[in-house]
Order: sequence, then structure tokens, then C-alpha cells
Amino acid sequence: MFELGKRQELFVVKQVEFGVYLGEEMNAEDKILLPKRQVPEGTKLNDKLNVFIYKDSNDRIIATVKEPKLQLGQIATLDVVEVGKIGAFLDWGLEKDLFLPFKEQTWRVKKDDKCLVALYIDKSSRLCATMNVYEYLELDSPYQKEDKVTGIIYEKSDEFGLFVAVDYKYSGLISKKEAYGNMKVGDVISARVVNVKADGKLDLSVREKAYLQMDEDARLVMEAMEKNEGMLPFTDKADPEIIKQEFGLSKNAFKRAVGRLLKEGKIEIKEESIIRRN
Repeated sequence: MFELGKRQELFVVKQVEFGVYLGEEMNAEDKILLPKRQVPEGTKLNDKLNVFIYKDSNDRIIATVKEPKLQLGQIATLDVVEVGKIGAFLDWGLEKDLFLPFKEQTWRVKKDDKCLVALYIDKSSRLCATMNVYEYLELDSPYQKEDKVTGIIYEKSDEFGLFVAVDYKYSGLISKKEAYGNMKVGDVISARVVNVKADGKLDLSVREKAYLQMDEDARLVMEAMEKNEGMLPFTDKADPEIIKQEFGLSKNAFKRAVGRLLKEGKIEIKEESIIRRN
């Protein structure tokens, strides 16, 4: 039985002008073609070859000795080489590009984009890519609380937050309450591990601990005031959505930053505004 999307060791059972046929045993009825240009020099009958099984442009099962960038059960970051009417095509190191249907995209990709995908077999027994990689991510990361990590945002959820593939393979999440700023799917981000769950999933934050982050937040507030003639048209009692929209900060983080500036004598809080002190 040929395993589509995986590498297999098969016997050379027949030699023809245009390549060799491979099977699981020498007298196997089921055979698969390895094209002549793929046949290693000196190959003879009964030799064992390690090949990858996929489908060619005519949808025929075929073998290759090339190493694809992605196999079943794996995830990888691939380049978008073309976008068509029903999906995109990705370079995965083989002669036939890998199809990424629109329905399997967590964001609309463009030519030359890089996207994190897994390989699956669709209802028509074709190998396709999906950007829904949650179930393919590993849970045994080497990271602990407070470690710094890098990952790619692969999905956004209004309920949960931003899903991140740490090191492009471990399962991580920036919770909704931590998802401040302009982060979006496809962004490669640096983050801090705030918790390692019992199942191995990583809770992440792109912000430092509050006492370390306060100086950076205070700088953002001062920069915003400089751009607005030395004032903000609201105070630290403003609606959280206004604060998030203006600074990408939570209300608590904004209040801490304002408190720091007030303590340093750099600002003055009026009834409906904050002004810079000269």
C-alpha cells in the first residue's frame, strides 16, 4: 500500500525506457513509477529506494527521490508562488506546486508571502496545504516561565486571542487581554512565556513584566503628547477601547505609565486632558 504524502522504501520491480516501477515486494501487483530523470545512476532490479509518494500534474500517483519541504504530519513555512481563482500554490521543493485552498487559509495570502502550513489529504485524495495548523503543533517545548521565544502568528480568534507557533512548531497563545498593538496573522513576533499549561501549551505575552514595561509605556505616552502639541484629549479614566486604539495598551498599563510620568513631574492631569509640563 503506497502512503501518499510520506517517504517509503520500495523495491525496483521493473525497468522501462522512461524510468523504473517500484513496489512493496518484487512480485507486487501494485506498482508506482519513478521517472527516468529521478532514477539514481546504477539502479538495478531488486534495489531498494527511499522515495516520496505524491501526485503529478495529471493527478497520477508517482514517486520522487527529492526531499519535499513538507510531509504528512509535519508543518513548515512555505513561499507562495502563485494565487489563483480557488486558492494559492506553494513551493514545497517538488516539480508540482502544493495547492492551498482559500477555505484552508486563515488569512488571504499573496504572491511571495510566507505561510505556515500542514499537509493533509482532501476528500478527493489529493495532497493539499492548510493554514489551520493547531492540531499539528507539538506540546513538548523546552521552554519555561519567563523564557523569551520567537514565533509566527497563524490564527486570530475574537474569543481567545492570537495563536502562535513558537519556533514554528510549538503551540502558543497570546490571550485576548494580552493582544494589544497591531499584531496580525503572519507576523513573526518575540514574546515572553507567562505560563506553561499542564498539557504543554504556552501562554505568551509580547510585553515585559509590569515594572519593566512601565518605562516603555511612559515613553509612548510622551511621544503621543509631543505629536499633539503637548497634550492628550483624555485622562487615565478614559474608556479602555480609546486607550487601546491610541496606544495598544490596556487601561491598567496606561494608568501605570501616566502615574510614572506624574511622579516624575513631566505631566499634569486636568479634568478632561493630560498636559505636558514644560
